[in-house]
Amino acid sequence: MALPFRAVIFDLDGTLADSLGDIGGAMNEALAARGLLEHPLIAYQQFIGEGVEMLARRAAPLLEEIHVKKLVDEYRERYAARLDSATRPYEGISELLDGLVAAQLPLAVLSNKRDDFTVELVKRRFARWPFRVVRGERADVPRKPDPAAALQIAATIGVPAADFAFVGDTGVDMKTAIAAGMLPVGVLWGFRGREELLAAGAKRLLAHPRDLLAPG
Repeated sequence: MALPFRAVIFDLDGTLADSLGDIGGAMNEALAARGLLEHPLIAYQQFIGEGVEMLARRAAPLLEEIHVKKLVDEYRERYAARLDSATRPYEGISELLDGLVAAQLPLAVLSNKRDDFTVELVKRRFARWPFRVVRGERADVPRKPDPAAALQIAATIGVPAADFAFVGDTGVDMKTAIAAGMLPVGVLWGFRGREELLAAGAKRLLAHPRDLLAPG
């Protein structure tokens, strides 16, 4: 199998894992606890992707900044309690990961979800596969689309950044890939759409996970 990359970094939410129910559910619980308006789950497709503070600001756009941290803390408490209650790998992800492992490609995860939540969710739902590095948001590393974390992963794995595919569902992921000198691969089953991915520089779009295993 001749693939145009030698290693893969995956985004987590909206790419590997359908986590909309748990993220949106936890934020709705946090909003309700503070007397704020809840949202339909589908609205969270546009809220997710740039860290929890941005999630909170989008979910409560009229909230004064001084209260955003309290909403974030409320959300984190509720999300921790339900982390993977409704979260599952997307259809076809298992087969994709099996194929990449069979091809002996190093795999990694990079999310803007808090690091401990990212590591725990991968442990619970993706333990079958040998991800070499799993990273979420950390205080000492800028979040995506800054390329620093992606470049750290490349250095840790020992594969040049130019030989990585960076697979994600948002424009943030595509911008991260480009900034890191990686191949930007957008998925069409996630939280955002074709237009955002192409506008952000996606070089490949995947309609189904198995498409990543196709040469070219």
